[in-house]
Amino acid sequence: MNTATPADTARTTPRTVSRVLLAAFVLAAAVDLLSLLAGADLGHRIAKPLLLPLLAAYAATRGAPRLLTAALLFGWGGDVFLLLDADWAFLVGMGSFAVGHVCYLVLFGRRRTSPALGALYAVALVGTVLLLWPDLPADLRLPVACYSLLLTAMAYRASSLGLAAGVGGALFLLSDTLIAGGIADWPQLPAPDFWVMLTYLAAQYLLTSGALRALYGESRT
Repeated sequence: MNTATPADTARTTPRTVSRVLLAAFVLAAAVDLLSLLAGADLGHRIAKPLLLPLLAAYAATRGAPRLLTAALLFGWGGDVFLLLDADWAFLVGMGSFAVGHVCYLVLFGRRRTSPALGALYAVALVGTVLLLWPDLPADLRLPVACYSLLLTAMAYRASSLGLAAGVGGALFLLSDTLIAGGIADWPQLPAPDFWVMLTYLAAQYLLTSGALRALYGESRT
C-alpha cells in the first residue's frame, strides 16, 4: 500500500527531475568527449550545444540563484559561437563567456579569499599574457589580455565558495589557456580539443556544485 502524501511526492519529484537532468548532462558530456577523441565532428556539434542548458536546468531544479543560471547560459552562448569557424564568432563567444564570468563574480560577492592565492594567480596571469602576447594575432592581443584578467579574477574568487568551486575556477583558467595556446600556435597535447572540453566541463560542473553547496548546504546538492 502506498502511503506517500502529496507533500512527499512534491519533494521527491524535483529531486527525480534533477537526477535525470544531471544524468543527461553526463551522457551528453561523454558523447562529446568520445566524439572528440574519435574525430567525429558531427557528434561534437550535436552534443556540445546541449551541455550547458542541461547543467543550467539541473542547477535551476536545485534552487540555483539566477546569477548561477545566467553564468551557465552565457557559457552556452560562448560554446555555440565557438562552433562557428569565423573570427567575429570567436570574439562574440569570448564576450559571452566574459559576461558569464561577471555573473560568477557578482555571485561570489565579498566572501573572503586567500591573499597568497591571489598573488599566485596574479603571477600566473602576468606570466601567461607576457608569453602569449608576441605569438597572438595582433587584433586578438588586447581582447585576450582583457579576457584573461577577468577569467583569472573569477578563478581566484571562486575559491571563496570552497574547494570544489575553487578547483572549478582553476580548471576553467586551464581550459582557456589551452585554447589561447592553440591560437598562439604553441605545441599542443594529442587531441587538444578533448583536453579543452574535459577541463571546461569539469570546471562548469564544479563551479555549479560548489556554489550550490556553499549557498544552500550539502542537502540541496
